[in-house]
Amino acid sequence: MSSRPTLDSRISADEFKTNYWLLEELVTFCKLHGIKSSGGKIDIATRIEQYLRTGSVSSNKIPVKKPKSKFDWANETLTAQTIITDNYKNSENVRAFFKKQIGEHFKFNTEFMNWMKANAGKNLSDAAEAWNQIRQKQKSPDYTPEIAPQFEYNKYIRDLLTDNPGLTIREAIACWKEKRSMPVPKKYDKEDLRFIL
Repeated sequence: MSSRPTLDSRISADEFKTNYWLLEELVTFCKLHGIKSSGGKIDIATRIEQYLRTGSVSSNKIPVKKPKSKFDWANETLTAQTIITDNYKNSENVRAFFKKQIGEHFKFNTEFMNWMKANAGKNLSDAAEAWNQIRQKQKSPDYTPEIAPQFEYNKYIRDLLTDNPGLTIREAIACWKEKRSMPVPKKYDKEDLRFIL
């Protein structure tokens, strides 16, 4: 197992990028160096990399686009014809509406929530249809949900076990622990089996 460098201001940006860091390590580094520590892991890592390359903290604030709609998704009466607005929010009110429309088996999922955010202007009837289509797709034996890039561990474990169904989760975790300690991309590779064979 190769040793990982210490995450401090002496590490090069390239060394930083090739190593795996826990979110808490990234946040601690940010707080020590006056770097904004909110947001997702990828956003935080990008800020740290920029700091390590330039020595400066970016103060560029990305303007937040204010929604134009004032529709109250938590309290308004919802119907199949209710238009999805640019300020859509998941709420118990929305959940109750879809449970009545679709059935008690309704649950929010990432793909559906993304659909709702991307489809302002459509109505809740369209949304119910989209949810049913997503659910049908998810029932397919070939369906594999997408894992967001910041969840490297989950993606690595799934990819390794999919490629090697005879391995145990413990063996997969042992491979991950070796891989994450190395200055290489944290993606599964068939050669990673050398860590446990």
